[in-house]
Amino acid sequence: MNEADGDTAPQSPNQLFPLIRHLAYPTTRLLYWLPVTPNQITAFSLVLGLGGAWMFRQDDFASTVVAAALLVSCYVLDNSDGEIARLKNLASEFGKRFDTFVDWIVHTAFFICLGWGVAERWADDLWLWFGVAAAFGGTVNYIIDSVRDTRERAAGIQKIEDGPDETNADRLVFTSRVIRTDFCFIVLGLVLIDAVWLLLPAAAIGAQAYWGLQFVKNFRRHHV
Repeated sequence: MNEADGDTAPQSPNQLFPLIRHLAYPTTRLLYWLPVTPNQITAFSLVLGLGGAWMFRQDDFASTVVAAALLVSCYVLDNSDGEIARLKNLASEFGKRFDTFVDWIVHTAFFICLGWGVAERWADDLWLWFGVAAAFGGTVNYIIDSVRDTRERAAGIQKIEDGPDETNADRLVFTSRVIRTDFCFIVLGLVLIDAVWLLLPAAAIGAQAYWGLQFVKNFRRHHV
């Protein structure tokens, strides 16, 4: 397949961040030549992500290393599915919604299973509640984004992307999204030093702050 066929081969990332794009690039090149659809890739990323989340439930070092590797693989496919959709001209509204749903369900399962595992390891249910709080914050953010996207589509408005050069709240949201794109590497690094539990209180607090900023941002857009 070449440009004359209406497709362009995947291009190597030319920026350092997000790091996941550099890892996903060879995968995208391979998937480009295989008879797979973007939705099939997204579905497989869901399987890997949920498998990784469940492995965090075990909370021993070997299991969490495997879990982190599965999560990184999930992120790789999550990055590649959109590229394949664009390159093969297979983008669809269902595909976009499915991709967003998979992101939400994988992270919800991740935080709950991580909190569950740490709670059992240290015999303290507080860690499970940290995981539930992080999952709750992610769910609220998912709902806010879904409502915003639905409203913008109904109004015929092109999706508004957050930029880093607006208000302080906008910059915080933008920075959070950049970090979230490479979140799997943060998880992997903490797993290797046996400190992945640090994510639980940080995410339990940060997730609430993030959806709060999103709510304020969307409220301002619709009431200016």
